[in-house]
Amino acid sequence: MSMDYIFLIVLLVAMIAMMVFQTRKAKKQQAERQSFWKNLDAGTEVITIGGVIGKVVEVDEEYDEIVIDSEGSLLRFSSKAISREYVRPAYVSDDDVDENGNPIVKDDENEPEQITASETTIEETSTDDKTDASKSPYDAD
Repeated sequence: MSMDYIFLIVLLVAMIAMMVFQTRKAKKQQAERQSFWKNLDAGTEVITIGGVIGKVVEVDEEYDEIVIDSEGSLLRFSSKAISREYVRPAYVSDDDVDENGNPIVKDDENEPEQITASETTIEETSTDDKTDASKSPYDAD
C-alpha cells in the first residue's frame, strides 16, 4: 500500500514540475514577443499572421496599429497581427548540391576570374533586330 502512495506522490510532483516549466517558457515567449512589438521600426520586413509580407512604414503606438507596404499597397494592421520579422529563405538550385544537400565545390570556384577593362565591351542591339522566333506569343505587335 505504501508503494502506491509513493508512486502517486512522484507522479504528482512530476506533473507540477511540468506545469511550472511550461508557464516559465510561455512567459519568456510572451516577453520576447512584447519586446519585438515595442522595438519594431520603419523599414523592418515582417510577416503577418495571415501571411502578408511587407515592410513597416509607420508604427502608431497610440492606437496600437502598424502600417506596412506590401508591393505598393499600404495596409494597416493591429500590432498583434504581426507574427515575426521576415527573413527571405535562401534559394539553392538542385544543381549546386549533392543528394545529401551538401554544396558541390566546382573547380572554377576556387580561383576567381580577373576581368580587365578591355573584356567588358557592351554590344548595342536595336529592338528592330528581333526575329519573330524570339518574340513571345503574348507580346503585342
